[in-house]
Amino acid sequence: MLFKKNGLFTGKDAEKVVEWMSAHPGEGELIVMAKGVTSEAKRRLWDYARAVRLMADMTGEERSVKVEILEGFVSDKVKGLDVGELEL
Repeated sequence: MLFKKNGLFTGKDAEKVVEWMSAHPGEGELIVMAKGVTSEAKRRLWDYARAVRLMADMTGEERSVKVEILEGFVSDKVKGLDVGELEL
């Protein structure tokens, strides 16, 4: 799933995205497109991907989440969820 923010993507935004991804376990890809991304937000996203992989290993499932972070440009033409519209 693609998440867009026309500004700085913060740790609070990452928390919203992780919450959304947790509610949709079928999603295998998490892409963030923002003008800038804080190191705290990057760490939260990568920790989430590691946690999904660890839990899958413990339960014997085949599940993982690929995280991609695109900084610098936010396209209005690309479809995705606006992080500002997500609620915690």
